[in-house]
Amino acid sequence: VMKNPTPSQYVWISLLFVVVLKCATAVTHYSIPEEMEEGSAVANLAADLGLDVKTLVERRMRLELIANRKYLDVNRETGELYVVERIDRESLCPAKTSCFLKMEAIIENPKRIFYIELEITDINDNAPHFRRDTVDLDISEATQPGERFSVSNAVDPDVGSNSVKTYHLSESDYFTIEIQTGRDGSKFADLILKKGLNREEQASHHLILTATDGGMPSRSGTASIIVHVLDTNDNAPTFERESYQVSILENSPIGSLVFQLNATDLDEGSNSEVIYSFSLYTSEKTQETFHLNPVTGEITVKEVLNYEHFRVYDMEVIATDKGTKSLSGQCKLKILVEDMNDNHPELSIKSFQSPVSEDIKLDTVIAVVSVSDKDSGENGIVDLHIPDDMPFKLRKSSDNYYELVVSEALDREKVPEYDITFTVTDRGSPPLSDNETMTLELLDVNDNVPQFPKSFYTIRVMENNAPGALLESLSAFDPDLHENQYLVYVIIEKEIANTSMSMLFSINPEDGKLHALKTFDYEIEKEFLFHIEARDSGSPPLSSNVIQTARRQPVRF
Repeated sequence: VMKNPTPSQYVWISLLFVVVLKCATAVTHYSIPEEMEEGSAVANLAADLGLDVKTLVERRMRLELIANRKYLDVNRETGELYVVERIDRESLCPAKTSCFLKMEAIIENPKRIFYIELEITDINDNAPHFRRDTVDLDISEATQPGERFSVSNAVDPDVGSNSVKTYHLSESDYFTIEIQTGRDGSKFADLILKKGLNREEQASHHLILTATDGGMPSRSGTASIIVHVLDTNDNAPTFERESYQVSILENSPIGSLVFQLNATDLDEGSNSEVIYSFSLYTSEKTQETFHLNPVTGEITVKEVLNYEHFRVYDMEVIATDKGTKSLSGQCKLKILVEDMNDNHPELSIKSFQSPVSEDIKLDTVIAVVSVSDKDSGENGIVDLHIPDDMPFKLRKSSDNYYELVVSEALDREKVPEYDITFTVTDRGSPPLSDNETMTLELLDVNDNVPQFPKSFYTIRVMENNAPGALLESLSAFDPDLHENQYLVYVIIEKEIANTSMSMLFSINPEDGKLHALKTFDYEIEKEFLFHIEARDSGSPPLSSNVIQTARRQPVRF
């Protein structure tokens, strides 16, 4: 049950009574906008029909709609006609400019029927929309300005001033629109080309078409228009340069790539496909010597090249597209045949001193080497090298002559000989080289002193030993060679208690074995301290000595 609304709550646009001769056939007209809130009062139906509100319940007043849904009802306590369910005019009366709901108000005792007609007026609750969000147009770049193109029109389920009123096109230098009105009053737009197209500059144009209705406030909808510019054969193939120059070696095998020509055509499809060919200005000799691939533009060697016979080839190449009316471009190519680096450099050892003494002075010349190359230019310039990790260096003495000199001190005991590889390389591309290895032997000099493993030896001897007993075997080492490493062992003479050491001990000069010459008595002498020397046989001889202690041990019973 609704509360009694105040007069300000009544919403209607117009109320019209049509009275005919018989009261039963009178039609009461109301008008309301669509989308009113549920519970909104339309009019006081009882008052408009002249009925006593107090009798509405008793006379069972009811409302019957000629519709699928019950959009309105009557309040029996107040006599008001009110909205039960929101009314969407576009759903209720699609594609109609006017929309009416017909109802019957019925009361009993006595029974009476009142005919009511409710007009549903439009509000601007729908925005215009296009049947397709995106419109694709294919337009040739040869199309003349002024040409028209139809695009999808916008629709708006609203009517009257709330329907589509105008169109707007996004900013464009090439297109504009012209708004047309159909027989039914609908609006649509034609797309008009106002400036010539160029596919090579811009292959597509993206536009936004906006439809706006006449409502207050207005609503709008948009559609994207994508113009694809179709190609025409209006561009000739072009090379990056008008002329080219390339060099090739005379030994290049048949089939070798000489040059890759590339002509580009800004058109597309068959209009951009290019075929290459020699022009009439290209000599038969050139065409016999080189092959031109008509599809790829590759120029390859067709016959053997000989620098001595033919050094320069000139050609003109034409690039033609496959358009209906073909267009072409051309370029010139000069091929220079270069002399190949076909001679290896040579080296000759003019002198080589081996063996040399390990104490040879720095900067002494050991070898003299000459180099040469029969080629010319860079191919004939040669460089001589030896390994970097050697105590020698090369010194240029004159044109094509080098001296090998000692740059660091030599030591035979560390490196007894050197394999010296001389490598000569030219500056051709690719470079050629040759090499020769010589062996340098080092002669020994007596530059190492014999060395004992220890500098001090202690020998324990039991008293009452037998004369001639072996006490110790001494050994020294000399890294030199031959007589420089042959060692002699001697006891350095010394008297102990008026007795010479040679009377007490003896040592084998060749193997260093130390013997006792007499029997020792612990109670008389407990130890002997003396020096033993190891001397090589070099000239002059080098020696070193070691301290020897012989301690006697008592005999215990």
